[in-house]
Amino acid sequence: MTDREQLQRDGYALLRQAVPVEWLDDLRTAFDAGITPSNQWPVPRGADWHHSLLDDNAMIQAVCRLPRLLAVVGELIGERFFLAQVEGREPLRGGGHQQLHRDLSAQRPGDIIHAIVYFDDYGPDNGATRIVPASHRPPAGEPPVDFNDESCSVQIAGAAGDILVFDVDLIHGGSLNRLGMRRRSILISYFAEPLYASYLQTRKLRGIRMDASERFEPADFFPGCR
Repeated sequence: MTDREQLQRDGYALLRQAVPVEWLDDLRTAFDAGITPSNQWPVPRGADWHHSLLDDNAMIQAVCRLPRLLAVVGELIGERFFLAQVEGREPLRGGGHQQLHRDLSAQRPGDIIHAIVYFDDYGPDNGATRIVPASHRPPAGEPPVDFNDESCSVQIAGAAGDILVFDVDLIHGGSLNRLGMRRRSILISYFAEPLYASYLQTRKLRGIRMDASERFEPADFFPGCR
């Protein structure tokens, strides 16, 4: 099986050490500077998380455009796409747990891709994401998913600078930050170009300030990205 086939089958890729290590201190500083109370967002955020408003930061924007990341996003979307949103998130001690769920594509399977970029080491102790590999394209006639069933979920773990890229239809969920160790990250959303008109109608509700006019073409997939 080729890397491309495995990516399409699994619905995600974990890019180890994709962010240059010398960027990490500045990225953490940008995250901390952008932490904004829930009542100052257009739509209130969860009280058990830090949410950081940082989408207009130049280094954050550079992370969103890392060639290795864009190559995987392009392979999953399969058509021209744009950077739609980036927001900082950090589960607080005793918070961050999410039931397994799908975020759901908008018009066709694969038209929205998420990427989580980790600024701190992450694992079971500080709320790392759980995923169910290959759950993004259920076979026709399959019974409805029981999102309370954790038997097939896998909790990822790794180091600052890793990036988890996944189809929004992949079953996933945040986890409890048991020990309260820092787990700063950014959640990036990439949309297929046909979603741009509807995106413009909702961007103010999500507090988006960055320019989203740039377009990216699906590039040749980089082997060995896993």
